[in-house]
Amino acid sequence: MPAGKAVAIVARLARLNPIPYLLGKMTELAASMLSKPIARYSLTIPNDMAQLRKHIRKGDVLLVEGNERVSEVIKYLSQSSWSHAALYVGDEALRRSPEMRHHLLEQYGDEANYMVVEALVESGVVLTPVSKYRDFNIRICRPHQLTLADQQRVIDYALGNVGNTYDLKNLFDLARYFLPVTIVPARLRRQALEFGSTDPTRVICSSMIAESFARVRFPIVPRYEPLPPGTETAPSRYAWLERFSHKERPTHLLRRMSPTLTTPRDFDLSPYFEIVKFNVIESSRFDYHKLRWVEEPGPTETAASTQPPGAANSQEATATVDGRDPGDAGKVEKSA
Repeated sequence: MPAGKAVAIVARLARLNPIPYLLGKMTELAASMLSKPIARYSLTIPNDMAQLRKHIRKGDVLLVEGNERVSEVIKYLSQSSWSHAALYVGDEALRRSPEMRHHLLEQYGDEANYMVVEALVESGVVLTPVSKYRDFNIRICRPHQLTLADQQRVIDYALGNVGNTYDLKNLFDLARYFLPVTIVPARLRRQALEFGSTDPTRVICSSMIAESFARVRFPIVPRYEPLPPGTETAPSRYAWLERFSHKERPTHLLRRMSPTLTTPRDFDLSPYFEIVKFNVIESSRFDYHKLRWVEEPGPTETAASTQPPGAANSQEATATVDGRDPGDAGKVEKSA
């Protein structure tokens, strides 16, 4: 049989294989189920969007407490309130491509100047206005002293992921990693799960952002390791002069963690990201003396309101038996 004919037969049999089709349908079904909203969601503090637009900067990470089923899964696995992360890019998408600029302005209007890059289960990596999370519990995490050049590189990589699909396999890998599987050591589990689906066009929200910062070697939650023996620098005779210099002596090494194992809470816990308050706390007009509180009834008022109508009259009658009050009665009993 000629080689070309054999290749054609193999290709035809591959098209008849139902396994890829069934896997695709199962993935779509799983994505649809995970993206359904939960029944109840509570917004802790109303978000002031004007203050948010004023204080948020390009390169900031926006943490979100989501309201979907997948949000509950991530919050359970990571033991955190934050289930989603997005990278704020502002109007950078409008500057890059005239075609994208026209599309975003037509779809979002002025909101296109305040965009985030995020990875969603059903939509993949997309550009979304930050106002989408007006009614969600959110937090801003700012990379400390990130240079402008590195900020652009981080944003460039994130924007380059727009259009990629969501990595559900990586989500399952995270589940396997966080669940207490004692048979396999944690060190081996982390190495085995490092690459997720191994497809560079598939990402999850936090891993995409972690990979963006890894491009400029900005740490999120690295592993601290002591210096190897013999590498510590001995103090010199001019050690007293080093107190006046800005040179820091290394005390430890950092080992990079896999971006695919980064969760939204890692940006909250990272010592290299600042927490930015953008609601009333940031306002210079804030005065806790002027806050208006709901007046709750005190315990005595509550007890009096729950007594039956004749209870007060009966107490008064008891107190005036024999023309004495209860205190006088007690004194008589003691004297007897």
